[in-house]
Amino acid sequence: MTATTADAPPPELRLPKRRGVELTLLVGGVLISVLGYAAVGLAHDGTVPPDVAGYGAGLGTLALLAHVAVRFRAPYADPLLLPIAVLLNGLGLVLIYRLDLETPRDQAAPTQLVWSTLGVALFAAVVVVLRDHRVLQRYAYLSVASALVLMTVPIFFPAVNGAKIWIRIGGLSFQPGEFAKILLAVFFAAYLAANRNALAYTGRTFWKLQLPSGRVLGPIVAIWLLSVGVLVLERDLGTSLLFFGLFVIMLYVATGRTGWIAVGLLLAAVGAFVVGSFEPHVHSRVQDWLDPFASIDAGRGPSQLAQSLFAFAAGGMLGTGLGAGHSVLIGFAAKSDFILATAGEELGLSGLTAIFLLYALLVARGYRAGLALRDPFGRLLAIGLASILALQVFVIAGGVMGLIPLTGMAMPFLAQGGSSVVTNWIIVALLIRLSDVSRRPHPEQAGTGVVAGAGEDR
Repeated sequence: MTATTADAPPPELRLPKRRGVELTLLVGGVLISVLGYAAVGLAHDGTVPPDVAGYGAGLGTLALLAHVAVRFRAPYADPLLLPIAVLLNGLGLVLIYRLDLETPRDQAAPTQLVWSTLGVALFAAVVVVLRDHRVLQRYAYLSVASALVLMTVPIFFPAVNGAKIWIRIGGLSFQPGEFAKILLAVFFAAYLAANRNALAYTGRTFWKLQLPSGRVLGPIVAIWLLSVGVLVLERDLGTSLLFFGLFVIMLYVATGRTGWIAVGLLLAAVGAFVVGSFEPHVHSRVQDWLDPFASIDAGRGPSQLAQSLFAFAAGGMLGTGLGAGHSVLIGFAAKSDFILATAGEELGLSGLTAIFLLYALLVARGYRAGLALRDPFGRLLAIGLASILALQVFVIAGGVMGLIPLTGMAMPFLAQGGSSVVTNWIIVALLIRLSDVSRRPHPEQAGTGVVAGAGEDR
């Protein structure tokens, strides 16, 4: 009897799925967004907007549909990813609606809600259909070919606000480069995973940096140069910096060699200097960054960047309150490039810090999922997707705050832009799928009482 008891396997230790935690956080995120929507109406008209219940019901339905998809198809997924995305998307709709009240002829919130609905639908489709992320590794070269096509097509369309990054057909417009960044992340992850040993341990040493052989590094550098070259022709500095940063980060993660960071910073500085010196559209943004108040001194009034800095200054620590600011004076980009200035003015430094912390938490959980994955492709893909979000926030926030030149990108989930919100929902869906795999008990450990990465804080 004693021997039988001793030989019996220990009870299986199950990692909590935490779908209840996710649902609770989703309810909180929807309520915060609804309260913000009501606060805007009270500040602007003195009454609660009559459609506040409809707004709450719509956002809540989208959140519930996304939650159901995760609950049944990715039960071990990180419980923080979806609530953060819903809260940021909800706050973005509130800020766009707030600016719509000042621009009656340009109503962007209803369109943004339609794009958000499409984004959540694609989120659910990715979570339900993609059962194994390793399937994407088979389509690495198809992904990069599709990305190059998507980035090339806008060259043949007229420029919008100085950049050729849009495709306009009738009343429909979208930015194909937003979708290309996901495809390039898949290609970089697949190629680097297949050649990580050759990249890290072969080649010649140059200034204490071991350079891989041209046969291994050549194809990926060629793809990167071609991508950046196309973006330079389109005068899209922001996406160029995004792709360059993504390339360097994933190369560093694949090889573990810190020298690539130094090389990347050097090449970025050289490239930015050359493009900023000779490309008129980019050069004007550099000049505005160097002296944002030059237009005031010249008697032409404040520039967009100057108005943005005034908005941040007016917000102070606690902000003027939702609906009580004047960031609409920034101009046509107030709902897209400069929507962060509205958040800074009306929510203050405290609210802006909270938004940045949400982004930081979203990126950190993506990194955590990548570090817990066993397969190199999944690890690189998770870190690459999370890095896309991190780089976007850094580049956009830095430009709007005057830390770096403006780039013309959209703040993830917050800013007006259908292509941006859709692709960001797809990124979150992929991170959900990857985190589900990283937290799921491995088959060989079932019944042993050991779970990979088990822990109550996960």
